[in-house]
Amino acid sequence: MTTVAICIGIDVSKDRLDLAWRPTGERWTAPNTERGIRAICRRLRTPAPTLIVLEATGGLELPLTGALAAAGLPVVVVNPRQIRDFAKATGRLAKTDALDAAVLAQFAEAVRPPVRPLPDAATQALSALLLRRRQLIGMRTAEQNRLGSSPAPMRKGIRAHITWMEGRLADLDEELATTIRESPLWREKDDLLQSTPGVGPVLALTLLASLPELGTLTRQQIAALVGVAPLNRDSGRFRGSRRVWGGRAHVRAALYMGALVATRFNPVIRAFYQRLCAAGKAKKVALTACMRKLLTMLNAMLKHRTPWTITVA
Repeated sequence: MTTVAICIGIDVSKDRLDLAWRPTGERWTAPNTERGIRAICRRLRTPAPTLIVLEATGGLELPLTGALAAAGLPVVVVNPRQIRDFAKATGRLAKTDALDAAVLAQFAEAVRPPVRPLPDAATQALSALLLRRRQLIGMRTAEQNRLGSSPAPMRKGIRAHITWMEGRLADLDEELATTIRESPLWREKDDLLQSTPGVGPVLALTLLASLPELGTLTRQQIAALVGVAPLNRDSGRFRGSRRVWGGRAHVRAALYMGALVATRFNPVIRAFYQRLCAAGKAKKVALTACMRKLLTMLNAMLKHRTPWTITVA
């Protein structure tokens, strides 16, 4: 007897949760509250779905995904761009919450994205602190750029704002360091990561909070997840240059700075970079390759729980 796969899409908005089933076409709505989330978990227990798919919505989805995962349900959070492209490819141009849930269910049925462990509450809190740090850095940069072109009466207030943000950044850095040191597991991983020349506190924190899969995937999978795996652009006789795109942009940005430092101070990465440049590769291409190599080295270190040595490469 063939078992029918039940795929569910859930569209998350501030006040409401819209659910759609495939292949039955059933629809259901619940309020986006603690009571509504509990009702959804009860509703989805029988029959148990094969896959539940939600879009990342800047944090609105976290209470629901946490409850679904705690209930043992297979839930996946996907990039909204994937869903938009899928909707266009299937001719779904209209957009409502109910239609979005139906598209998510159809995406789950057709694509079957793999279920990965979701970050726990502590990891989510660490990620939120890092997000706030990036926001403050962005605001400080904007104020510093504004300072040079502002009239004299405005400069005092801008300088005071910059000073306040620098103080808040220092507080955040201290809070992040304390959070890491209070967790034996994070402390061990942080020590392993920072044993590598080129990996500093910011990169280590970013990897811990925003790349919890590090150390659990293959080198090909982790490179694709971050967006540093070269992708082909070939058609017929045309052979295009390989490019990287997609993935987790803020992780890639932190990894870029780490790889840049590693090309100077990490003997393995430095030799690799120099070899690529000597072979005629553009410096940016060589640096991207170094990002991938550094990432795969760190992935192997966490997988085998070994600190950095020359032989890791």
